[in-house]
Amino acid sequence: MSDSNITPQHRAGFVNIVGNPNVGKSTLSNRLVGERLSIITSKAQTTRHRIMGIVNGDDYQIVFSDTPGVLKPKFKLQESMLEFSKSALVDADILLYVTDVIESPTKNQEFLDKVAKEKIPILLVINKIDLLKGNDDLLRVIDQWKQLLPQAEVFPTSATENFNVDNLMARIVELLPVSPPYFGKDALTDRSSRFFVTEIIREKILLGYEKEVPYATQVIVELFQEGEKDIHIMAVIYVERDSQKGIIIGHQGKKLKHVGIESRKDIEKFFGKRVFLELYVKVEKDWRNQENKLRQFGYIE
Repeated sequence: MSDSNITPQHRAGFVNIVGNPNVGKSTLSNRLVGERLSIITSKAQTTRHRIMGIVNGDDYQIVFSDTPGVLKPKFKLQESMLEFSKSALVDADILLYVTDVIESPTKNQEFLDKVAKEKIPILLVINKIDLLKGNDDLLRVIDQWKQLLPQAEVFPTSATENFNVDNLMARIVELLPVSPPYFGKDALTDRSSRFFVTEIIREKILLGYEKEVPYATQVIVELFQEGEKDIHIMAVIYVERDSQKGIIIGHQGKKLKHVGIESRKDIEKFFGKRVFLELYVKVEKDWRNQENKLRQFGYIE
């Protein structure tokens, strides 16, 4: 669509998705965008960056921003993750605060107090309502939240079941300010191809390893050569200790091979091309607390 086809009533805006870890923000974000941009696992702290997903209609453009779950930082890495979440309160036209029917409404009071002071429209998404027994339970949960965020519009949803997501989407479009689009109308995300490769590999590590090991890893794509029909990728998995390197590689390299096979399948699906993937593991001691490394890895701007 050329700029000349954009109507004077075209709407566009930034919709930022915030909330605590594990409430289903990334699942909801992927539902709203219609593409699998954020990695989804049952583990907390899966999302480390703000990831934009862009939805275009004939007369609107929504720029969704999925943010890391709000948590009390233990590493410099987590401090920068928290900054991504806080910045989402500053530059939004609409705020989606996502919770679920399990977590305590006062779990992160300090962040919630900041949200309550916002003057922009707030849509309170109560996710995972498929886990409730009946309507009385739902009304009780809604009532608790209305006391904490009285100005918010409430949307009970189930992102996994795709329940009430269309109504939420319709309300977001209604609330968008009149504005020309911020990105080209064919844009899907502000992230590069390399970024999505690192996220897919990181997802497989989160799913395949236990305890602290997945959280101590960082994936960097060293080579991304795209041809007409195939892509050659070389990626390095960084860990913090030699022992973690051994765990990632596994006996006779079997664990790393499995990560490579599963990653390649999803990367091929994502790009629609044949993929040749090489994985290497390197030790970068205590990288989560090194400012220069966090800057290199894109966590500090």
